[in-house]
Amino acid sequence: MTSHLESAQSAQPAMVQDIADLVRLETHSYDLTALQQGAEHIRQLTIGHLGEPANLDFLDGGDQGPTVKMTYPGTGVGRVLVIAHYDTVWPTGTLERWGIRESTDDAGRPTLSGPGIFDMKTGLVQGIWALRLLREAGRETPTVTYLFNGDEEIGSLSSRPHIEAAAREADAVLVLEPTSGGAVKTGRKGIGIFRMTATGIEAHAGLNPTAGASAIHAIAEAITAATRIADLSQGTSINVGLVNGGSGTNVSAGHATAMVDIRVENSGEMQRVDAAFDAIAISDDRVRLEIEHNWNRPPMAMGQPGEKLFNIVRTAAAGFGHDLEGISVGGGSDANFVAALGIPVLCGMGAVGDGAHARNEYIYPDAIPLYTAITAETLGMLATGLS
Repeated sequence: MTSHLESAQSAQPAMVQDIADLVRLETHSYDLTALQQGAEHIRQLTIGHLGEPANLDFLDGGDQGPTVKMTYPGTGVGRVLVIAHYDTVWPTGTLERWGIRESTDDAGRPTLSGPGIFDMKTGLVQGIWALRLLREAGRETPTVTYLFNGDEEIGSLSSRPHIEAAAREADAVLVLEPTSGGAVKTGRKGIGIFRMTATGIEAHAGLNPTAGASAIHAIAEAITAATRIADLSQGTSINVGLVNGGSGTNVSAGHATAMVDIRVENSGEMQRVDAAFDAIAISDDRVRLEIEHNWNRPPMAMGQPGEKLFNIVRTAAAGFGHDLEGISVGGGSDANFVAALGIPVLCGMGAVGDGAHARNEYIYPDAIPLYTAITAETLGMLATGLS
């Protein structure tokens, strides 16, 4: 019998074509029209390979891209949720300047580059083909629910409740974000996005320098205090990435803001960071400092349920002669939401390549068959549930 890997190798040109077609359809997180078109394309792509689903929900995301949920009943008892986002960080029009480029890396290995190809349109296509390959092999299949969301890059603002609801109905969840150098992601840090706002008193900086109370000076103090809260020995990093304020060089600033990115490895650090930010004080009591705490994603730790799922995926990979590794990374994904529910989840089962959110974003096309085959075999092993 032909193995999944051999079938995937034969289908590689068709998979690459599907990926290229999806990349050509730009889907920036803030372009609602483009996202709607992308969602419809993905619906048609999935049906083209797998037929009509038993259930199809086109969930309106408001200002964010719609969430497409499609369920294909299996022949086995297992239930698997497959998550992939189709939005990208690249503004509409980027493709015109970038294109889809074939090249080679320094070792001469072929690459394919394009906006969103690595993060994560390749993984999305691989996930669809994985179930197709499993079916064509005549193997027992689990019930597979696909959830394609269009707002992951901006925090899954509208899709999070749909993700959590679908995850609660699954035995296991696979998130098809790109791999980390070929390794799947067994852990991710939690993400906080805090806003610090200082409100001061405006005055002429030259004529009456003591009458004003500068919000910018205060926000600078707050930034210094905030960065000292970081503790890399505990895996906690803090970065102030956006600062805004003031109205002129000769005016004591009446308003200033700073946006803070926080990464933590455990919930205990979340509590410590919250308390430390609340304790920040500034020297000029005429300035009001307000701090909005927003924990966008909880930490993802593998735990025993995730370890069992990881062992299944590793066994699937070993069947193709591949020693699959797991790694914990600093970035967050929709897998964080699932892990917080205590449901087995693995992330990073998608593309092999590099350059997420960078102008050199690329994939290795020759890795597509292997990782599609691993996902197909994993689905087959999960047809009996997570045992």
